[in-house]
Amino acid sequence: MEKENNKDKMFEKFTWTIKDFSKLDSHKLYSEKFSIDDHLWRILIFPKGLKNANYLSIYLEGVENLVEGWNKFINFKLALIDQINHKMTKTGETEHQFNAKSNDWGFARFIPLDELHNPNNGFIVNDTCIIEVEILVSKLKHENEVDKTDNQIKDILTKHTDKPLPKKTFTTVDEVVDLKGLGKIEQDFYPLLEEVCSRHPSLLNSQKKRTLEYVEWAFTALGRVLHFLKTKMVKDMDEDTCNHLQILWEELETFKFDLTWLEPHVQSALSMKTYMERSVQVKKLKENVSSLEMETKMLKEKIIETKVNLEITRRELTKISEGFVEYNLDDGLAYGG
Repeated sequence: MEKENNKDKMFEKFTWTIKDFSKLDSHKLYSEKFSIDDHLWRILIFPKGLKNANYLSIYLEGVENLVEGWNKFINFKLALIDQINHKMTKTGETEHQFNAKSNDWGFARFIPLDELHNPNNGFIVNDTCIIEVEILVSKLKHENEVDKTDNQIKDILTKHTDKPLPKKTFTTVDEVVDLKGLGKIEQDFYPLLEEVCSRHPSLLNSQKKRTLEYVEWAFTALGRVLHFLKTKMVKDMDEDTCNHLQILWEELETFKFDLTWLEPHVQSALSMKTYMERSVQVKKLKENVSSLEMETKMLKEKIIETKVNLEITRRELTKISEGFVEYNLDDGLAYGG
């Protein structure tokens, strides 16, 4: 992410001060609406966590009219301010393509609740909590032109044009890939897009009557899903990661590609969450079985040892009991006649 005070890009910040934090009884809480980069936003928190998880959850939410054409890709960071030691402020940076179907993004497990409420930390002082969001705003002329009006974006996303796209060739330029006539795509997506487009020419053909901006977003969305599947491991597929993939997939579906070849791979990746959960259970049960088997083995050996000792003791008892007359120990000792 670009840092503050860059001549082309800068962070714009909104600060939300929440008083009487301990008295909050709602499951979720919204900040007031605020405008950054000509868009309306608000912060959403779950003070008691999601689904009984012991974490504070924080999200940024777009609050446009949420019509089909609303679309905004942004980089942003959320911060929970440490009011005692600012250097200990908790921050999280991320990026997301906000649209009508996916209008919020953030962190389900931003900070453990016990750490949040720990009086030794400075996250809650005088029963007041402070949360900030900083959104990266581009000042580049091209980006300003693209974002001038929502109507332009609606047309890009929902309408066809009569102007066909020029013939496309893939060439690498610095940190982006220029799909000539289609716009710039991240370099990491280049080999993946090149491979799937050679295997599935319909991907290119399906976009011939779309605007240049639409096609750029479409192939960026496809590149994100492909890059996700290429770089993630089975062990990475926890709940948050699966939710992220689901959002990327739903965004990609809006661009009307023929994705019958890709959907099985996505669904398989999404099923990894269930697999990972069962894998943890299986591992734990295997460890329990191994422990019980070891305990059983030790008990069997102990039983064998005890039986041997019992037999030895019986033999010793038989031997020493020969010719032995037992007396009542409470009888008196007789003497005289």
